[in-house]
Amino acid sequence: MKATLFYFHDPMCSWCWGYQSTWQNLLQNLPDDVGVTYILGGLAQDSDELMSDDMQLAIQAHWHRIEDELGAEFNFDFWKDCQPRRATYPACRAVIAATKQNAGVTMILAIQNAYYLRAMNPSDYGTLTVLAQELELDGDKFNIDIDSAETENDFQEQISYSRGVGVSSFPSLLLDYKNELYRLTVNYKESQTTLNQISEIMN
Repeated sequence: MKATLFYFHDPMCSWCWGYQSTWQNLLQNLPDDVGVTYILGGLAQDSDELMSDDMQLAIQAHWHRIEDELGAEFNFDFWKDCQPRRATYPACRAVIAATKQNAGVTMILAIQNAYYLRAMNPSDYGTLTVLAQELELDGDKFNIDIDSAETENDFQEQISYSRGVGVSSFPSLLLDYKNELYRLTVNYKESQTTLNQISEIMN
């Protein structure tokens, strides 16, 4: 591969969900000599505390804004059917555990659909186990891997890399070309802007 496109994300980041259709379009139109690497940024640390009412309202406002601006669909039943916690690290670990079974990207989509469309809570390990079963992963291996030191080390390395290259918001895109990193524009509504940037950098 001539270049690597780094996609910095969190599976429970609502703006990543809003960007999902554009991201898929970008992937479909990437040059053949550009590889893709997903990097978990880790949006919210582990917590057993219920989300405050103010934070719940703030996040719901984000959902409404993304729905209005980008057309992404949200199921607001989540807020009455689940017990929201500000904790995305379990979902991030689930992506790494699924990656060990070649299903990392599939797990990202499963978590997003569970959270935003099915009113399920990916902050709960029980939900993540259900998703692994639905994806027909080896359940025993998944449950061991999601809680392993190896997974935690991998996750912390991804967080450190994100911070080391100055990424503080998600989604973010960086292109590694000839050992230089280029920050790319994230246009939520269309992929051509980013594709043009990649072309300009590589040509």
